[in-house]
Amino acid sequence: MNILVTGAKGFIGRNLVSQLHNIQSGKARNYPVSGTELKVFEYDTDSDPAELDVYCKNADFVFNLAGVNRPKDQSEFMKGNFGFASLLLDTLKKHGNTCPVMISSSTQAALDNPYGESKRAGENLLFEYAEETGARVLVYRFPNVFGKWCRPNYNSAVATFCNNIANDLPIQVNDPKVVMNLVYVDDVVDELIAALSGGEHREGNYCAVPVVHTITLGGIVDLLYSFREMSGNLQVPDLGDPFTKKLYSTYLSYFPKDKFSYPLKMNVDSRGSFTEIIRTPDRGQFSVNISKPGITKGQHWHHTKNEKFVVVSGHGLIQLRKIGTDEVLNYEVNGDKIEVVEMIPGYTHNIINLSDTEDLVTFMWCNECFDPARPDTFFEEV
Repeated sequence: MNILVTGAKGFIGRNLVSQLHNIQSGKARNYPVSGTELKVFEYDTDSDPAELDVYCKNADFVFNLAGVNRPKDQSEFMKGNFGFASLLLDTLKKHGNTCPVMISSSTQAALDNPYGESKRAGENLLFEYAEETGARVLVYRFPNVFGKWCRPNYNSAVATFCNNIANDLPIQVNDPKVVMNLVYVDDVVDELIAALSGGEHREGNYCAVPVVHTITLGGIVDLLYSFREMSGNLQVPDLGDPFTKKLYSTYLSYFPKDKFSYPLKMNVDSRGSFTEIIRTPDRGQFSVNISKPGITKGQHWHHTKNEKFVVVSGHGLIQLRKIGTDEVLNYEVNGDKIEVVEMIPGYTHNIINLSDTEDLVTFMWCNECFDPARPDTFFEEV
């Protein structure tokens, strides 16, 4: 299948092309499209116009993602959004190619402004083309699209806010109560790839991305500022919420390179160190414990708190004893055999580094973040 993508270097185009190449190379196998027979024609503003003629002659499917959003002169709206669509369809007709054609429109096509009028004209042109040629056409009126590789300070509030907050730059919010409907670029790409095999979602004459997120502008900004604080408070956002998960990934894509890593507070003493990595409001906390040779740590128990210990390097012994009993349970562990040992409520427990030369490195999960006002930790030797 030969696929023509116009606007291939734009925001949606770049994401779509990258995934088509993943399918082509066999890296993405979760689509009902054969990568071995896939060929992608990429066309953009800097392409040789002669290439468009060749591509239109041989295309089996066309994604027309080319368009103008922020021109210097408003007359460029019609030229970029209607004029190119007209050229594209005329070229297809010249070659008698009635392959399916998708066009990227906007919910603003319903508005009476130069941008909306140009998008609406492009839609009508495609509908007329379908009636004339019998070709299958797909008109998508996208709401606000967000995700990685979107140009900030251009025509996307989400991209601008992500970029500026990630880079400690100011933002301007005129009305935080404004409600936004958004679609995530990965969901857009999945929808477009599904359309290759006739799996598009239709709503009357139009096609649509089925997953739409609705949130206020102020809600978006609040989430982004909470993301920025993570390196300090180690709090991970609620990734169980689909929009938060997608926005967090988008936010990270605007990180400056000097923020790709950040130091953690290591609580160090003569026995080794204990370092918190991640804290969550509902999934507990994750930490790394390092014990020096011969050192015993722990020797305490909890009423409700529970933990999972995973030794990833070294050789150690984990012991547990139920409070009020004498039986000691022994678990010899090492980094060559990764396993979980549960720290059960009501059992005092410890961890001993059995090596004389190597540190014992243990990954620890606890069901709750440590609260110094209510530690639920009581000393008692195993």
